[in-house]
Amino acid sequence: MQTLSSIGRAPPSYSRHSREPAMRTLAGITVPDTPLVSRAIEYVRKNSEPYLFNHVMRSWLFAVILADQKDEPCDAEVLAVSTLLHDLGLTKAGSGSLRFEVEGANAARDFVRGEGLDERRTQLIWDSIALNSTPSICLHKETEAALCTLGVGVDWGGWRYESIPQADMARILDAFPRLGMKHHFAHAVCRIAEARPETTYDNFARDFGERFVPDYDPPSSVDALLESPFEE
Repeated sequence: MQTLSSIGRAPPSYSRHSREPAMRTLAGITVPDTPLVSRAIEYVRKNSEPYLFNHVMRSWLFAVILADQKDEPCDAEVLAVSTLLHDLGLTKAGSGSLRFEVEGANAARDFVRGEGLDERRTQLIWDSIALNSTPSICLHKETEAALCTLGVGVDWGGWRYESIPQADMARILDAFPRLGMKHHFAHAVCRIAEARPETTYDNFARDFGERFVPDYDPPSSVDALLESPFEE
């Protein structure tokens, strides 16, 4: 199993002879090895329950595999940070009154600004996180945002599961076990539906509220249209 001491070390940001990020191998996958990525890993590890930390690590590695398969130009560091921080809204670091994806995106934006990231890349990270659970939009955004959603989708719902080579899947699951992911994630979303139901009515958390949360009563968008204050 991958040790956290090796995951969270602070490596050099770039190799001496190239402007490309220095790289390393994690669970058999070649990933960027920069201080920003290292600090993002440590930040999410510090703020997440073990199952959630393992989820974002797997999601990142799946996203990297899919990026290699697509062979499109991609900011590997932005993809890493977006995927690693995409569920901050389920942690104390991203708690607040807004829908959890936006709270997580805001927390990630504060983090990367503190790391000195420029505003263009910061905004791309924000978009990737805020929209990651809305694939019908995010898959049509920039490459990094789409890949973030695809990597998360593999681990969350098994979408494109067959695109991950079996040997890579086995190594990733061995390094970062699921630790009851389905059970823990469902409970995390239900806690939001119970505590802040108004933030869940227009996102996937609504499905969990309707199925599992007593007295969860989301308004209907049909009623909003038909009962709007216009004569026609």
